[in-house]
Amino acid sequence: MSMVAGAAASLLLVGSALAATSAASPATPPAASAVQPEHVILIVFEGIGQDSLKAGAMPVLGRLVKEGSVTWSATAVTPALRLPTMASLLMGLPVQKHGVTWDSFDFARGYPRPPTVFDYLDLSGGKDSAIFFMDESLYQLAKPEPYTDYQMCGPLKPECSPATVVGYVRDYFRKATSGEGYGHAILSLPHFLVVHLPEPARVGAAGGWNSRVYRDALRTVDSAMGSILDLYRELGLLKKTTVIVTALSSAPSSATSGSQAASKASRESPAPPRVPWIAWGAGIKSGYVIKQPVSIIDTGATVLRTLGLDTHTEWESHAVEEVFKGPRSTTAVAGANGH
Repeated sequence: MSMVAGAAASLLLVGSALAATSAASPATPPAASAVQPEHVILIVFEGIGQDSLKAGAMPVLGRLVKEGSVTWSATAVTPALRLPTMASLLMGLPVQKHGVTWDSFDFARGYPRPPTVFDYLDLSGGKDSAIFFMDESLYQLAKPEPYTDYQMCGPLKPECSPATVVGYVRDYFRKATSGEGYGHAILSLPHFLVVHLPEPARVGAAGGWNSRVYRDALRTVDSAMGSILDLYRELGLLKKTTVIVTALSSAPSSATSGSQAASKASRESPAPPRVPWIAWGAGIKSGYVIKQPVSIIDTGATVLRTLGLDTHTEWESHAVEEVFKGPRSTTAVAGANGH
């Protein structure tokens, strides 16, 4: 799979408007526990929590919660900033071990040294990944590799929106299934798709967490997620796909929402924030409340476990074993520190 990187190539086609069907509830996940997932979708929000469902602005997420496995109290990391948290999610390590403590793209710092979930997917099973980020700071994590493709946009480009990113994904998948490649060559659809949708955090911080514009942002990212699930359904992939949804940050509670001082204090607090972590789809328990402690760091090992691949002792990432219907595949070997 080719690598699409660099500032000049990061913005591809401005996406089409969200399809009218995108807000529709996703199809009911497969009942058969024997289905081996072939694809994993990771949706990474910002600025959402359990209260985000109360206004009815996120029907797709609400359906995933109802039909999947969920905890609303997964731990993120400190500092509670976008780039360090995304780095921990992708590298399976706390900030003090991966070393990414800053929050804007710094060319001089280069790429982080620890391997990422994308590296382990390739090493364990030759699995390819496609990554769609919505912030320029995340260029810091866009390490050139033949098994990853990155596309991104961000606030510096006014046309960048969740609809834009959905357009990127649809265009990528269209070319990946055309037999003609994408850029250099796309040999197959990615086994692992990552989509970053931070709009609620940006809007909530600027316009207020109880505002109409914040609720509109929730609807927009929920609809974008629905559009991506629609794409997998159209391609006949959804029944063999597992979806993981989490967030780099949560919305402030009602007691602190609207208070810039409280929000700033929360961001600077040494205690890591609590964020949602949801799994849905092939092989995942339905209507299940996760009891074990979950960290956003556990996401990578859970992706490998979902695809029946090895986990790795270098990580502090452990598969959230509790969410799976069936036992671990005999081909997957848990890390020495795994659950």
